Amino acid sequence: MNRNLFAIAGACFIGFAGFTLVMPFLPLYFAQLGMPDPADIALWSGLSLGVTPGMTALLAPLWGRVADRYGNKFLVLRSLACFVITMVLMGLVTRPWHIFGLRVLQGFFAGYGALAVAMAAAAAPRERMASAIGTVQTAQRLGPALGPAIGGVLAVAIGIRASFYVSSLFYLAAFILVWRWFEEPPRETVASVRDGDSTRLTFETAGAFRQFVLLMGVIFGLQIVDRSFGPVLPLYLSQLGVADERIALVAGILFSASACAGAAGNLLTQRLLQQWSPRALLRWTALAAAGGLVPFVFHLSVPTLLAATVVFGFAVGIAITASFTAAGHVIPEGARATGFGLLTSASLAGLALSPMTAGVLARISIRSVFIVGVLVLAVLSGMVSYVLRDRVGEATYPAVEET
Repeated sequence: MNRNLFAIAGACFIGFAGFTLVMPFLPLYFAQLGMPDPADIALWSGLSLGVTPGMTALLAPLWGRVADRYGNKFLVLRSLACFVITMVLMGLVTRPWHIFGLRVLQGFFAGYGALAVAMAAAAAPRERMASAIGTVQTAQRLGPALGPAIGGVLAVAIGIRASFYVSSLFYLAAFILVWRWFEEPPRETVASVRDGDSTRLTFETAGAFRQFVLLMGVIFGLQIVDRSFGPVLPLYLSQLGVADERIALVAGILFSASACAGAAGNLLTQRLLQQWSPRALLRWTALAAAGGLVPFVFHLSVPTLLAATVVFGFAVGIAITASFTAAGHVIPEGARATGFGLLTSASLAGLALSPMTAGVLARISIRSVFIVGVLVLAVLSGMVSYVLRDRVGEATYPAVEET
């Protein structure tokens, strides 16, 4: 398991770093491709960033059937190979719609990031579930912590277009890591799922089902808010008065700060769940994340925004890992793969709608993106306080001895 977890986490770290070398600066790339209107740039950026996870969520049942026959390793490898090719092609485009079309193609083959979380959680014992999930999610956070900082430097040194070629090399490295290091679990497990022993997700009580559905909604809402920055942050910094030549660098620093803080939150969740119930932890972290967005609403200084970004990222990192872990504890033992597949779909749906929603809101006001984020997080906190009770809401998770 340790070798597989290393391969999954390492591939996520490298792949997510490669993705964020370029994607946070997509609005600037659209401007270079001849799109002058900031509102149009925000809309096209949102659509381009959102279409890939949207298609992945829709195609998840189909790829699940493929995984039953060929295994998860095949799915991850074909996803990474697709990104190797499409990132090169994005560096060759001449029109904004070319980017959108390539993102559609990525959506047909994408999904390795969310699949990695489900694989890690399903393979781990229940008492180590938070640790396994946190490890993979930390890798997914640390990659974006490194990527935007490098991408900001590359955008100045070689240009955004050439940065896509560097991104392709990152995905190639992730492909090699999974290909050489990841060992597919025995096929007997897959066979039992195909026979129908583990595919029915039947909860022990109506309360457990209600809690699972709530946590799906929490994961969806957290992803909606967490990924809403991408299409609008460079434009927001421009309105704030940051010099044009410094926008890419400042945006990269803010993205990296959020990612590093989120990674710290992912890693600390296991310890926090030993002291706090999931309900209390989710309630307060959602409110803390909402507080981290308030300075963006009032257009405060860049240093203040940096501090607020750290608070936001740390709180969201804890909340996402705690949500997956709490949901994992109400999923019946024989249907863990099915249950985590549904959680993955909720996560992907949030990833898909987040940039699209941000792009639409930005046509009204870029500030409205952050106002809506505050409101969504406040609603999630209230929902958790009211609904998440009983076994999941009240129990803390015992400490796990390190091996």
